[in-house]
Amino acid sequence: MRINSFIVFVLAGFMLSAQNYDFGKVSRAELEEKFYPTDSSASAAYLYKNRSTYFTYQQNDGFVLVTKIHERIKVYNKEGFTYANKSIPLYKTSRDREVVQGLKGYTYNLVEGKVEESKLKKDGIFKTEMSKFYNQTKFTLPNIKEGSVIEYKYEIQSPFYTNVDVFEFQHDIPIKKLEAKFSAPEYFVFQASSRGFLSVIPKEDKENDKIIFNNKTRNNGRYTTSTTYSTDEVSFYNNISTFDLSDVPALKEEPHVNNIRNYRSAMKYELSYTSFPNSPIKHYATTWEDVVKTIYENPSFGNELDKSGYFESDIDALLSGVSDPMEKAARIFNYVKSNVKWNGYYSKYSSSGLRKAYREHTGNVADINLMLTAMLRYVGLDANPVLVSTRKNGVPLFPTREGYDYVICGIEAPNDIILLDATSKYSAPNVLPFRTLNWQGRIIRKTGSSALIDLYPKQISKNTISLFLKLDDAGSLEGKMRSTKTGHKARNYRNKYNGTDEEQFIADLENKFDGMEIEEFAVSNSKDLGKPVVESCEFSIESQADIIDDKIYFSPLFFFKMNENPFKLEKREFPIDFGYPSDDIYRFNIILPEGYTVVSAPKSKKLQLPDNLGSFVYQVKVNGGMIQLVIDSKINVPIVSPIYYDALKSYFSGLIEAENEQIVLTKA
Repeated sequence: MRINSFIVFVLAGFMLSAQNYDFGKVSRAELEEKFYPTDSSASAAYLYKNRSTYFTYQQNDGFVLVTKIHERIKVYNKEGFTYANKSIPLYKTSRDREVVQGLKGYTYNLVEGKVEESKLKKDGIFKTEMSKFYNQTKFTLPNIKEGSVIEYKYEIQSPFYTNVDVFEFQHDIPIKKLEAKFSAPEYFVFQASSRGFLSVIPKEDKENDKIIFNNKTRNNGRYTTSTTYSTDEVSFYNNISTFDLSDVPALKEEPHVNNIRNYRSAMKYELSYTSFPNSPIKHYATTWEDVVKTIYENPSFGNELDKSGYFESDIDALLSGVSDPMEKAARIFNYVKSNVKWNGYYSKYSSSGLRKAYREHTGNVADINLMLTAMLRYVGLDANPVLVSTRKNGVPLFPTREGYDYVICGIEAPNDIILLDATSKYSAPNVLPFRTLNWQGRIIRKTGSSALIDLYPKQISKNTISLFLKLDDAGSLEGKMRSTKTGHKARNYRNKYNGTDEEQFIADLENKFDGMEIEEFAVSNSKDLGKPVVESCEFSIESQADIIDDKIYFSPLFFFKMNENPFKLEKREFPIDFGYPSDDIYRFNIILPEGYTVVSAPKSKKLQLPDNLGSFVYQVKVNGGMIQLVIDSKINVPIVSPIYYDALKSYFSGLIEAENEQIVLTKA
């Protein structure tokens, strides 16, 4: 047995080392594989993932950044079909653009014991202009089935060599084999920063290279013209980082994660400075001071803050007779929100100038919030731009220009900084859009100094729900409901309610609570941001209790109860992000069916998270033919450290258990 085991071990090692990753060399074993060996839940897996990014010199264009991609993916079931679709974003400006070349793709299937190839054709490739700054090449591999292997390769040529896409080493599906390489000439000095909990250490090396210049000189003589050809050669070396990984586990989405990509293993290369022969060193990003200086001195940022002529007369008229600084701020904030519509584009730089955005009543994030900042400065307020990295963009842990993709406004008051974002119609002071609630922003002052500021709100957002209910002996429920929302909960509600036809909004509510019929629906203060949003209605709904013999069983929370713990992982290494502190309060008065009395009811209880992170209070009181229920569920902080994960998981288990405990009635 020992000899046989040894032979199997040796053969397995041989097969692994002999695996052919050349394009088109898909093996029968790969096609026959039914599930990923170490993660049977995976719907697909990268069998091979290869990326090489390097610089090449073109005599007419200078240095160009080239990225070559080769990926082979195994599809185990229908959920994995999505990996047959690939989108390639391509950045562009008015002068230059990235292009895709050499795109090839195949789908491989095992049909009656033979490998069948299906080639990616032109009708499976789609080129789209996504915006002013991006094009997209998208392709869909053909003939996808459960068990298919798909493979594709392509090359991106980019003139934007200062912007190297992140090297990602972890995804939501596992990776069997990953190889990656980044090569840059000695003239380009990049700063590397890693992220994620999977340790990845590159192998560093140097490699000699050279550039050959072909010269052509025309010689004009008295009677004849001749051409002389010559070559010049420049020698240099490349700095090379290589990565070689095997069996990389998947890192899957979990509830309350601001952006799972922040925690997947990756390496980012950002250009720190260039040092060409016979030229001065040019810095891009080395320290935060460098970053701030570079951004502020961009004509589409700092210069725009100094312009006021286009709005002065309008703001003077708007603030006529107003002396209170905060009243001035409120009026200007509402004025910008009402008069300049956000076009949906993120940026920290103005697109075509604030004057044009003001005249045309539309602009990107920077157009709107830099304009707001300039107006507030004009009336004497200490207002400054605040750089933000949105949730989808990640967290800038190191000095980086690319790490910020958004800008808001901050008013520096004596004891606080008031944060404003005029792109959102229903945002209020310190009630920012959810997309911006991402750890810390960096405020940039006129003096050139900068500082980190917390973007998460400190004020608790509340939702108070009061219900007066009547339960009948068939388990049906009718009643009146009133909810009052403040802070971010109010903002979220306004966005949804005001952006939807009311009839559709009611229909969505009825579908949410399957079988509910809603009448007398009303909403107050949907556009008055200074007051809480108040929603009220009357409703009826069937099948809210179980009838067994002469007893009735029901949870007093009915359709509001939580049924499933959102936290399922045994261990969690990344923070739990709730976005903002919250308080959900339920007050129920339930009239029992005539002739029934309470046999048993849940006991009141209180759960407490450590360090005052949150609490859950559950109180049930039986008062004759009525049950009174009060629940107060608080999360006091926007972010919970993973060191509290076990406590949080246990807390939610206790909360769900309490909310699902039943009241039992019997006929008297």
